[in-house]
Amino acid sequence: MRLDVVTIFPEYLEPLNVSLVGKARARGQLNVHVHDLRAWTYDRHNTVDDTPYGGGPGMVMKTDPWGDALDSALADGYETGSHAPALIVPTPSGRPFTQELAVELSERPWLIFTPARYEGIDRRVIDEYATRMPVHEVSIGDYVLAGGEAAVLVVTEAVARLLPGVLGNAESHRDDSFAPGAMANLLEGPVYTKPPEWRGRGIPDVLLSGHHGKIARWRRDEALKRTTAHRPDLIERCDPKAFDKKDREMLSILGWAPDPEGEPYGRFWRRPEGVEE
Repeated sequence: MRLDVVTIFPEYLEPLNVSLVGKARARGQLNVHVHDLRAWTYDRHNTVDDTPYGGGPGMVMKTDPWGDALDSALADGYETGSHAPALIVPTPSGRPFTQELAVELSERPWLIFTPARYEGIDRRVIDEYATRMPVHEVSIGDYVLAGGEAAVLVVTEAVARLLPGVLGNAESHRDDSFAPGAMANLLEGPVYTKPPEWRGRGIPDVLLSGHHGKIARWRRDEALKRTTAHRPDLIERCDPKAFDKKDREMLSILGWAPDPEGEPYGRFWRRPEGVEE
């Protein structure tokens, strides 16, 4: 996979040289190019922003530096054999970045990131490149950062770890929170390692039982418990067909019941009376 990042703070992307992403780069699994947007400015002050049309506070990033920078990155990528680029625009007004989207992006050969500063990039830039490639405007949360570089790091790490050979154990991501399949819309439960007792605290006996079926059920129940406690909205919008008989029993214990109007099992809602004793 090739990644291009255009930014006015190239040094912000230094973490891409460490940990799993850094190792993937060293092994040639990830080809990262960081471009300084100011290299495509032509005035003495290297200006990348201007006042917004219509008035208002803040500044807006200019069209010409972004257009020239993106054209240059695209030309370089095509010359080196890359193809099928997608533009990733980090913005709090984008669609939520999810594990599902991370999986989708991990299957693309080339991602180009446009982390903005100030009030964002002149909209015409995004509209222009949307005619040339898929554009994903993504938000990593309901808050506003000083710039999009931190979001680039988040998205890159989430995507890169899904690439073949990046994780030491290829099965590691299958039980992640939100992982497609059994863990979709669920949070992963607690995990434990040696020693078996620490400061008077043990670990659940089932994890020492060697009974794989009981261990799998315990992990599933713990995922349901954590999700109902921390992200009940995920349970409410989950397809009821994703829950088996044991899941529904645990949800009932946790104070949830299917919508009586659903057939055969409606979406689950918290009962007014709460958790069973």
